[in-house]
Amino acid sequence: MSSALRVLDDIDVAGKRVVVRADLNVPMRDGKVTDDMRVRHAAATLAELADKKAIVIVLSHFERPCGKVVPDYSLAALQPALEKSLQRNVWFVETDWRSGAHQAVLANASPGDILLMENTRFHPGEEDNDPAFSRTLADLGDIFVNDAFSVSHRAHASTEGIAHLLPSFAGRGMEAELVALDRALGEPVRPVGAVVGGAKVSTKIPVLENLVSRVDELIIGGGMANTFLHAKGINVGRSLCEPDFKETVERILRRAAAHHCNIILPCDVIVAKEFAPNARHSVVDVRSVPSDAMILDIGPESVADIMEQFGDLKTLLWNGPVGAFETEPFGHGTFALAKCAARLTQAGKLLTVAGGGDTVAALSAAGVQNDFSYVSTAGGAFLEWLEGRGLPGVDALKMSHA
Repeated sequence: MSSALRVLDDIDVAGKRVVVRADLNVPMRDGKVTDDMRVRHAAATLAELADKKAIVIVLSHFERPCGKVVPDYSLAALQPALEKSLQRNVWFVETDWRSGAHQAVLANASPGDILLMENTRFHPGEEDNDPAFSRTLADLGDIFVNDAFSVSHRAHASTEGIAHLLPSFAGRGMEAELVALDRALGEPVRPVGAVVGGAKVSTKIPVLENLVSRVDELIIGGGMANTFLHAKGINVGRSLCEPDFKETVERILRRAAAHHCNIILPCDVIVAKEFAPNARHSVVDVRSVPSDAMILDIGPESVADIMEQFGDLKTLLWNGPVGAFETEPFGHGTFALAKCAARLTQAGKLLTVAGGGDTVAALSAAGVQNDFSYVSTAGGAFLEWLEGRGLPGVDALKMSHA
């Protein structure tokens, strides 16, 4: 992690008002949080700051109110979940971002208090990264802590704008994420490999172009492997495929060769004539896919080859499933590889970093989400990092010396 990025160890927060950007954009049903993972991740930084006698002021967005006050999207509904994770009181502050009337409440707060502000996206200046709204947020405190890597790919007032106006630091969640990502691609122990799956090449062109210059082995699965196979002149039947991206694939293959990156594609696949639970299926050589069938998973020989490859790696990055894992029986390839990577990780032989929504779901379905070195839930921010792009919320922390 860059030495320019300051962390909580670098600051005395006692008696100071610390504005923390968390990501509390969690799924809810009937007013109840259905998955509190992001709340639990935020709790570590909030508890540490409160224990150090800071006045903790929590910012987050929730859903997409588009700059308007939408009562159903109020963060008040998240107060109980946050209190449960923290095992302490959290005060919800009725916030009028336009009038600033909430400042009177903040003035009466005591060291150790945790105050949850209203949805930042209730103000149109949030997503516009409006300087005036950034100043409104900065006026809440003395110090800014960004603990929301998952939204730091967005240049918003609460992620990027405020960081230029206050002394700014990375929270524990942000710090852990950046350390893990640096170990995976910044300065990895080699040989390093990557598994990239998912449906379409078109959604991950920058990811693939970046990775072929950074990793030694690139394993491609899922629907995007079909496009690579098609570009090599292999019939993929009725499989999901993007023939218009043939030239793009050829360019990626040339770039991989120039950087001595070995691209691994399936040698056998599982096919079916219909995509449905428990559909009749068969294993075929990748060059023998029937014209009326679809490729829905990698085959057992491919699984064995990739597992053997895992054994030669020291670092593995994973983004995307290698088959339609949500539907039986097309999750075998993804689950077998996930369990193999997890075993090697637990044996201390492989450092594993995974990320992306489908990836997290696949690892969870395989029962190994907690057995990887690090699993990122960041989604879009994780993908932009894979592309080699700077993240505005992170870059602003590195530039902040206020």
